[in-house]
Amino acid sequence: MIESLVSGQQEPDDAIIEGALRPTTLDEFIGQDRVKAQLGLVLTAAAARSRPADHVLLSGPPGLGKTTLANIIASEMQAPLRITSGPALQHAGDVAAVLSSLQPGEVLFLDEIHRTARAAEEMLYLAMEDFRVDVVVGKGPGATAIPLDIAPFTLVGATTRAGLLPSPLRDRFGFTAHLDFYDGDDLITIVERSALLLGCAMDRRGAAEIAGRCRGTPRIANRLLRRVRDWAQVHGNGFIDQEVAKQALDLYEVDTLGLDRIDRAVLKALVVKFAGGPVGLSTLAVAVGEEPESIETVAEPFLVRLGLIMRTSRGRVATANAWSHLGLADPGSHQRA
Repeated sequence: MIESLVSGQQEPDDAIIEGALRPTTLDEFIGQDRVKAQLGLVLTAAAARSRPADHVLLSGPPGLGKTTLANIIASEMQAPLRITSGPALQHAGDVAAVLSSLQPGEVLFLDEIHRTARAAEEMLYLAMEDFRVDVVVGKGPGATAIPLDIAPFTLVGATTRAGLLPSPLRDRFGFTAHLDFYDGDDLITIVERSALLLGCAMDRRGAAEIAGRCRGTPRIANRLLRRVRDWAQVHGNGFIDQEVAKQALDLYEVDTLGLDRIDRAVLKALVVKFAGGPVGLSTLAVAVGEEPESIETVAEPFLVRLGLIMRTSRGRVATANAWSHLGLADPGSHQRA
């Protein structure tokens, strides 16, 4: 797969590219050193005992490598991987059907585990502890629970909102890890590795420019790299340096802090239209023409993390950094907040 990407004989779709860029071992996985060390210990000990690894819960924002780590766990344990998601498990029968078909030692990856229905969650409790499920046959007083043994397996749960998991489910995981946003050096290394696999000629300053605008997220870094590669092939000689990366990312409206069109629209509305706030979420969403859920889950967390806006009891408020980033004089909105 990787050889075909480098040779450039055939341009695969994005899903194939993402799969090829994913590391397959813990040694290839860049960043998250603390999580790698802890997870490596769990997997090595389980392999030495010739038993499936403990259940693993991975939490953190999207794009930081939870799915990649699930694939690595299966690869390190030399076990098959079964992939499903929380929204797909809405009934106890859905869980029973998946678990009963698992092979011994198989790794079950459950993405967005916090969105699993309550009835399905309760069946997971018994399966995770005793490797058994109770299948209820019939209804009413005549219903009978038939115990069904299942093969020992490893459940890898991934969630972007660990606080929504009920305590009984969270406590049944033998190892939990939270993935943090990546720092600059790790992101530069990731961009350089991806460029090599994609056959892109790039210098370190070009990689640093992309890494600085990707919100600390490898998935976004790889996406921006592909767009910069397109710009370099169409408008340049295919080589990616700092200037090429700047021009390409400016074209795609990604600024030096990683803010995209929606982020800047929210920031400008808050600063220009509402004089820095405070302003309610619904009003802010109407001002930029987006849904409140999009503002709250996509734009707002990144703006808060950068210290550009604050969430208060009266609404959203722009900080002094927001005025500075937009090149405007701060009239003292941060003091009013």
